Amino acid sequence: MSEKRSNHTVYNINYHFVWCPKYRHPVLEEEVETTVENSIWTVCSEYEYDIRSLHISPDHVHLFVSAHPKHSPSKMIRVLKSITARDAWSEHGEVLEEYFWGGGFWEESYYVGTAGDVSSTVIQDYINRSEHV
Repeated sequence: MSEKRSNHTVYNINYHFVWCPKYRHPVLEEEVETTVENSIWTVCSEYEYDIRSLHISPDHVHLFVSAHPKHSPSKMIRVLKSITARDAWSEHGEVLEEYFWGGGFWEESYYVGTAGDVSSTVIQDYINRSEHV
């Protein structure tokens, strides 16, 4: 993982997201998994999120992604979940109705963690060294 550059920003921001289908139903198999995976790649490309790693299990998704600081994690996951759900329903509605009788696709909750190349100790040391400069 290395720094990226835009016009006025140098950054290295990486997020690990984990989210699940409603009721943790194992629906992310075969064609549904393929649809969700393709949808994630499409969304990330369109919104300029750089996928570092993606793993889809039958009952949850792991996505490790890098993004410009202008993208908040809450907005990123909202966009990912809403578009992937729409795509899954449009292509596999009949299959999904048997699991999600009340509509919806993803649980409202999710996990997000951050990662980078620098530890918090290194950052604290840098700040302490430079505060008297």
